[in-house]
Amino acid sequence: MKKELYLQKTGIVCLLALLCCFLWGSAFPCIKIGYRLFSVESTDIWSQILFAGIRFTLAGILVVLISSLTQRTFLFPKKNTWGMVVKISMCQTVIQYFFFYVGLAHTTGVKGSIIEGAHVFLSILIAALLFHQEKLTRAKGAGCIIGFAGVILVNLNGAESLDGGFSFYGEGFLLIACVSYAFSSVLMKRYSAAESPVVLSGYQFILGGVIMTVAAIAAGGRLSVNTPAAYLMLLYMALISAVAYTVWGILLRYNPVSKVTIFGFMTPVFGVLLSALLLEEGGQMPWKQSIVALLLVCTGIFIVNHREGEEAAQKEEIEL
Repeated sequence: MKKELYLQKTGIVCLLALLCCFLWGSAFPCIKIGYRLFSVESTDIWSQILFAGIRFTLAGILVVLISSLTQRTFLFPKKNTWGMVVKISMCQTVIQYFFFYVGLAHTTGVKGSIIEGAHVFLSILIAALLFHQEKLTRAKGAGCIIGFAGVILVNLNGAESLDGGFSFYGEGFLLIACVSYAFSSVLMKRYSAAESPVVLSGYQFILGGVIMTVAAIAAGGRLSVNTPAAYLMLLYMALISAVAYTVWGILLRYNPVSKVTIFGFMTPVFGVLLSALLLEEGGQMPWKQSIVALLLVCTGIFIVNHREGEEAAQKEEIEL
């Protein structure tokens, strides 16, 4: 079976996309833990950006080195694809994570997780309406609404609420991060037709990470290491990015944006569950409510992927 056909199978897409979402979901509590291990205060913006910059620089280096070793050749972007690397890096790393890291430090976990789910809507809308990569169908709209309802439900656990107003440096920054991420997904889909998504992911991380690190150091950002566990946490967070974004980029190369990004609703679900386990946020987890939320998210994912499967089958019949 050809590689592209294998990576278009719904079961494979589901398994790999869920792996990515689990890794990204674990980033929510790990960022909070990382701030503690590196003595980064919620008001120290440039130390937060320095933490992110080092993480992504290391992630890019890992992607390039590991992939080069497995393919027995040093991976390097083609001369005419450096512009693509720069554009993806600005959207996926520099802009997204500048606003994400700062925003996450200025809002609650509930609001952050719910807003994070908005990038799924935005990715599908941008792919359909601005880049015309696919059609915006009723099934896709229904799947998004049902999945987003699950994201909201899993966060409304009674321990925190959605009141408290709107903070530009909190919720506002997270919304900007979502828009930037949505554009990066669509750009990765477009550019991976001309360049390997592994190369694009690795070098955009290195470029974005270096930009963030240099800017943060110049602005006075500093990290203090109090325990060897800090280095292990930084390495794990680099691996989160290296593995998740590379696999996600490969899936986007061979599948419609909606078929892949709909799984993004699982990221905040994993984020809430893992935060409850690792950070003990919000006291006892309402497991019944979480199960209902998970069912809603899975239903939304099923609706979108079921329709994608039918459309693909119809297309094959027409071509035959």
